[in-house]
Amino acid sequence: MKNLKQKDKEIYDLIKAEEKRQTEVLEMIPSENYTSPAVMEALGSVLTNKYSEGYPKKRYYQGNKIVDSVEILAQERAKKLFGVPHANVQPYSGSPANTAVYFALLEPFKDKILGLSLAFGGHLTHGAPVSISGKYFGVVPYYLNDKGLIDYDEVERLALKEKPKIIVCGATAYPRIIDFKRFGEIADKAGAYLLADISHIAGLIVGGVHPSPVAYAHIIMTTTHKTLRGPRGAMIMVTDKGLEKDPELPDKIDKAVFPGLQGGPHDNQTAAIAVALFEASQPEFKTYSQQIVKNARVLAEGLTKSRFNLVSGGTDNHLVLIDLTSKKVNGALAAYALEIAGIVVNKNAVPQDRLPPFYPSGIRLGTPAITTRGMREKEMVKIAKWINQAIEELSQENGFGKLTTRESRSYFWKEFRRRVRENKNLLKISGEIKEFTLKFPIP
Repeated sequence: MKNLKQKDKEIYDLIKAEEKRQTEVLEMIPSENYTSPAVMEALGSVLTNKYSEGYPKKRYYQGNKIVDSVEILAQERAKKLFGVPHANVQPYSGSPANTAVYFALLEPFKDKILGLSLAFGGHLTHGAPVSISGKYFGVVPYYLNDKGLIDYDEVERLALKEKPKIIVCGATAYPRIIDFKRFGEIADKAGAYLLADISHIAGLIVGGVHPSPVAYAHIIMTTTHKTLRGPRGAMIMVTDKGLEKDPELPDKIDKAVFPGLQGGPHDNQTAAIAVALFEASQPEFKTYSQQIVKNARVLAEGLTKSRFNLVSGGTDNHLVLIDLTSKKVNGALAAYALEIAGIVVNKNAVPQDRLPPFYPSGIRLGTPAITTRGMREKEMVKIAKWINQAIEELSQENGFGKLTTRESRSYFWKEFRRRVRENKNLLKISGEIKEFTLKFPIP
């Protein structure tokens, strides 16, 4: 980055600082990962300079012959990798991609979406009231049962009663296998489209460690980072089942993406997606995906031994959701303390959470990024112990839940952060992790 260093030292220094931070901590937010240098090179290429409104061979600007080839290659790689007849690789990210599907198929303020409640592990774009999906369309949420699992009988009851036009299956904080076959049967009975949002598990599906929705869903949306290990972007795919239900479905979705919601695609992003799809088609990616799940299970076992309460009792995929109620600390306090200790997770609501979203009862953590760095089962045992040690440092910090005013909470939070930043045991763990991570360089 010699040019950046010469032109803008401030940004250069910030990027180098972030590079150092990523190197010295355990990145365990399940939606984060490390791309390969090849993906980064494509993302920072001269394709950044091009504008290409439209689709391959149907552009509104000249000079797109090469860009057309890039986008067609990305489309073809996506279709082959997932086994679908149509793929749109232009969505800027997952939220506008889901929104494009809704705008392609739903009539605003009339048609309904049936999706997993945000408070139970769904996504904002699955019908949350604060999202455009919840403001423009009717929403029927479904929930997890007392065991932290999807109640498919209840989903079916709601679908037959409410007659949603789209059923969304997929989640951001669900640690178990999703039964796409059952969802497909429910959608068929209700006459609905099934949209499978596989953003979190796309890499696991490609790697063969999670069932694929292709035979059961009409539309599949996925982001291209997370377990797929590409750039931040998204794809919308139409399956053979989708074509059978509506032969015009690909055209409807393409028009909803452009010109419906977006202008010109980010051609550098498209190229980087193509690189990631190529990498995901290689045999070593399957081994990587298998290791993600192995690591997550060992991590879950280690946490259970330390008496952490795992939502659903464990994990089948890449993430673990922990209800910290029994530890008498909320997720916001725990996430901050863990970051000081060098372990980066995110606070997260848990099913039946009685605490507000900004101070929820749980934390969410996963293994994609640390698996990319080469960590395996024995490292998960060590990490589980570090997590437990860090949370034990909060045993005296349980006064937050007794505070009733915003002012008292604000003061507690300020003083808490000061105390945690000075906590010698947390800083000791951080030092151990910095030394530990030297053995596992980022790509």
